[in-house]
Amino acid sequence: MNKVALLAIHGMGSTQRGFSHELVQDLTRKMNNYFAELVVFKEVYYQHILQNNETEVWHKLAGKLRWDALRQFILFGFADAAGLEHRKELPNSAYQQAQLEIARSLYQVSQQLGSTDKVVVLAHSLGCQVMSCYLWDSAQAAANPANPKVAAGIWRDIQQHAQAIAGKTQLTADDIQFLQGKRLALLVTTGCNIPIFVAAHKQSDIVPFAKPNKDFVWHNYYDKDDVLGWPLAELSPAYGELVTDIRINAGGGILGWISKSWNPMAHGEYWEDKELLDPLAKQLTTLALTGSL
Repeated sequence: MNKVALLAIHGMGSTQRGFSHELVQDLTRKMNNYFAELVVFKEVYYQHILQNNETEVWHKLAGKLRWDALRQFILFGFADAAGLEHRKELPNSAYQQAQLEIARSLYQVSQQLGSTDKVVVLAHSLGCQVMSCYLWDSAQAAANPANPKVAAGIWRDIQQHAQAIAGKTQLTADDIQFLQGKRLALLVTTGCNIPIFVAAHKQSDIVPFAKPNKDFVWHNYYDKDDVLGWPLAELSPAYGELVTDIRINAGGGILGWISKSWNPMAHGEYWEDKELLDPLAKQLTTLALTGSL
């Protein structure tokens, strides 16, 4: 039987390993307990790169101001974004380390897939920007392998990171193509804040990464009440060609509406919402059984 890989990438703020536990439980139920049989699942976790420094700052400031929980979310969340961009061109930068986590996870799932099995990436919040940058850089490297025009991260010289990614001295051509997304069938983004990173750019500079393969699909879920999650298709004509925006009411249902779905707290509710889970479960099943969407 064919399989499909699902990589889950977390968003901004203090996040623990195992962040996708409820997501896996929900998808298992919706796929009639075939999730484990059909899906090779992997978390992409990068918060450990940033959290210790952020926690040290928080302990120095906590208790001196009001709205501690909100302030902590803002401090950790925006420190994540700033930390990943800070001096990202340097060796072993946070930007490079986060890309290594993605590449390492992709390589690990590749070892469990057949030669035609596909990959789905589900990214939330800041994780959408992290994955977008990874795919941008990998596309630049793919366009000019002999002299990749990549300013930062692992794709300046992917072979230099072969040991860290795959535990071997040299990546094969097939390895590299897989890491570049040649079998990435679907990118699902939720609560995506890419517009925050590109809003100050000239319109002509607001372009997404090139499609990693001809069958690639990008679905972006947003909630109009989520101030950190944005539609993408209107950013530029190039984004409009690549991305399909899907508006949902994250945290729906009676209890969810009362507490979260109508306000900015919706940012953390996407992965528990049936408007995302139902189509994702169907897409995973379809890819596993047919190899295409």
